This record gives sequence, structure tokens and C-alpha cells, in this order.
Amino acid sequence: MTSIDFVVAKDDLDQCKTIATALPGADALPPDALLVKVDRFAFTANNITYAVLGDELKYWQLFPAPGGFGNIPVWGFGEVVESKHPNVAVGERLFGYFPMATHLVIEATDVSRRGLRDGAAHRQGVAPVYNAYARVSGDPAYAGRHGDYQALLRPLFMLSFLVDDFLAENDDFAARSVLLSSASSKTAFGLAHLLHTRGRKVIGLTSAGNAGFVTSLGCYDEVVLYDRVTSLPSDAPVAFVDMAGNSALRAELHRHFGNQMKCSLRVGLTHRATEADEGELPGAKPRWFFAPDQIRKRAKEWGPGGIEQRFGAVWSGFAPLLERCLTVVESRGPDAVRQVYLDTLKGRIPPEQGHMLSLLG
Repeated sequence: MTSIDFVVAKDDLDQCKTIATALPGADALPPDALLVKVDRFAFTANNITYAVLGDELKYWQLFPAPGGFGNIPVWGFGEVVESKHPNVAVGERLFGYFPMATHLVIEATDVSRRGLRDGAAHRQGVAPVYNAYARVSGDPAYAGRHGDYQALLRPLFMLSFLVDDFLAENDDFAARSVLLSSASSKTAFGLAHLLHTRGRKVIGLTSAGNAGFVTSLGCYDEVVLYDRVTSLPSDAPVAFVDMAGNSALRAELHRHFGNQMKCSLRVGLTHRATEADEGELPGAKPRWFFAPDQIRKRAKEWGPGGIEQRFGAVWSGFAPLLERCLTVVESRGPDAVRQVYLDTLKGRIPPEQGHMLSLLG
């Protein structure tokens, strides 16, 4: 058997192709292994961040590809088509981190009623969340369009939740308002919803083309175009969450607000081509927010199930908004996957769209 994998050149993300990868036959699977058919997966700008940071944050090691190419991790659904594990049946549906491929071999370990982990050696040394699979057969929360929302937004909303938690535990660094760049992005939308829910003033920074969509979300107190950011009053403390990774914008904001810039978090890289050496900037020093660090901290403080319980509560308040502001677009086959990948890479995907893909014909 073979898997069809979609891979990209690590040093030139514009270069992409499909390759055939040999899979072990049913008799050759390792003990307790599962052969999973990857049925459908979400693809968003966040996956481009995975690719940009592939070496630095070990994303490339999760699903190895040959010859300078990498397989971008995606969140999605798979069906067990062969099983060597006595407690996992053929036909089971799994939700978790998959390669952009038609198949994956999982070395199942820590199998419980609700989930399992991939114990493959090359997948160790990364955040545990990336090796966990939920067993979702028959779960209505992961069925149909609700399942699409889970794949498209739940991982991103977890990032939103963790950033909001970090800001909240630091009293928002005494900021009177929070600025979010790339305000139309799904992670920014989720964070804006959480900040708005707890009464913080949220200012969305966006392009002219996306301003209408950002305004329609209803969770931004103010929407400001990128070329108008210096019109914002600079005499009150602010926090900045940078979803775009645009160094010119970041520098402009720091110089405009000066010492009133109390916190500057870097979260995303949707404007990957605009990074540059910005030198020393006034105000708080920009720093990367690394979600697994916050997960480890809260897991220790909140105990088993603490993160899941708190996250589940805020997800239940966020999910109903998605039918109003998100259109799910489904595409199948290698050519369609390639087109959505390139459109996402080039920033051509409308913000109201969420793409569910499959390499299966």
C-alpha cells in the first residue's frame, strides 16, 4: 500500500508536490499499531505558521518527508482501517494531528476510553497535545458541520484561550485596551471574543479589504486600518498581540505608543514575507508566546482535567457564533489541496471561509 503525501520545500514554501510513500501491509504493522485513513482535515493560515517555524519548533519531525521537503501538520479526522491493538477497532474515528496525506501509521499507546497517543519515537520531544488523538466515533460534537468547526477553530481557539489566560493572569499588564493585528484571522477573532467577554476594550487592526468582515464579528470595539494606526491616541497604556508578524507594523506601533506599550506578544506569522531586523524598540520588548509553555504551567496549577474543563466552558460560548460568520468550503483531491495551500500561502483566502480538505479522490 502507498500513501499520497502533500509536501513542501522547507526552504521555499512556494514549491510543493505530492509523493507516494510506502506503507507497511497489515501483517507488517508494528505491535499495537493502527493504519489510519486520513479522511478530512482543516487548513488555515495557522498551518503556514507551522511551516515557517517547522525547524525551530520541531513541526517537521512529526511527519518526516524526504529530500529537504516537509509535511505540514494539520488538524483533522481519520478512520482506522487496520488495527493491531486489541482495544481499538477497525472503523473507529479519530480526531487529532495528521499529516497532509491519505494515510498515517500510529503506534498506539496510553489507550483509554476517550483517546490514545502516538508513541512513535520520532514524535517524542514535542508538546504532548500534538501526539494525542480523541476517539470520537458517535460523538455528535465531532459529527458533520460541528466536526468541521472543531477541526477549523478548536485548535486555534485553544491558542486564543491560552493567550487570553496569560494576559488575564498578568492583569493585562495594566493596559486599557488590547490591539490585535490580522484581526480577521481566526485566532484573533477567538481572542477578541474572549477579551470582549471579560470587558476589555479590543481594537482590531486590519486591511481595507477585511474591515467590513472584522466589524461584522461584533467583538471588536474599534476597527482601524493598518495605514491609520498612528491616529490612535497614544496617551494610555496598551497591549499588542501580533498575529501578523509584520515587523514594520510592529515597529510603527511601538514608536507611536512608546512607553505606553506595556506588552507586545508575537503569536502568528500571517505576513511571513515582511519580517526584518527592527532593532531596539521603545516600550515592552516584543516576545514570542509559546502555547505549550502556558499549557504546562496551567496543567500543573489546575490539575488533571483543569484546562479541558475551563476551555470547554468558553468553547461552548464561542461555537454558536461560527454558523453566522464562517462558511465551510470542502475540497478533495491533490489538485484542490495544492490550490488551497497556495492561496493560503499568498493570503488569498477570504476571512469568512474555512477550508476542509482531503487528498482522497
